[in-house]
Amino acid sequence: MTGSRSGASADLLVVGLGNPGENYAGTRHNAGHWVVDELARRHGGQLRRARRLHARVCELRISDRRVAAAASAVWMNESGRAVGPLLRRFGIEDLSDLVVVHDELDLPVGRLKVKTGGGLAGHNGLKSVKAHLRSEQFSRIRVGVGRPDFTPRGGDYVLKTPGRGERVELEAVVRRAVDAVECLVEQGPAAAMNRFNAL
Repeated sequence: MTGSRSGASADLLVVGLGNPGENYAGTRHNAGHWVVDELARRHGGQLRRARRLHARVCELRISDRRVAAAASAVWMNESGRAVGPLLRRFGIEDLSDLVVVHDELDLPVGRLKVKTGGGLAGHNGLKSVKAHLRSEQFSRIRVGVGRPDFTPRGGDYVLKTPGRGERVELEAVVRRAVDAVECLVEQGPAAAMNRFNAL
């Protein structure tokens, strides 16, 4: 089977959502990619393109656990096309061992929340993941990008590059999102929610 696992399975799979291509790399919608890139950098990994998996991937060791990190390489509204093969490739059978990182309009810039299951808040990437997995019982790290006051059209807003001041705040929340991934690995979702959702 294409993408089947050989060797030990990962303990956790972290997938950052976004759009492919340099034109989108710096946009708010790619906040999930930023987090996975920082996670790999912090733990000495390097994401490499795995064409059959529709993602850039690497494997990391965090607190003696195997963590697979991936940045999807499909369009946001097709994210499930990447997540399904990644689950098979890294031997993830329990969806509680999947963490999806994504931008969140309903959180102010600089805030993040950890969540397991529940609604999708209209996020097209999450809708695609749910459709492919036929479940929403996976964890999410929601990276706040704020909702614009000047227009109800979130799509136009998230596809733009943030200004310098906002970018500083986003870089800070990306680092905290990586802290949240580490907390999930070491202590589980309940501890991560208690620690990060109160901030």
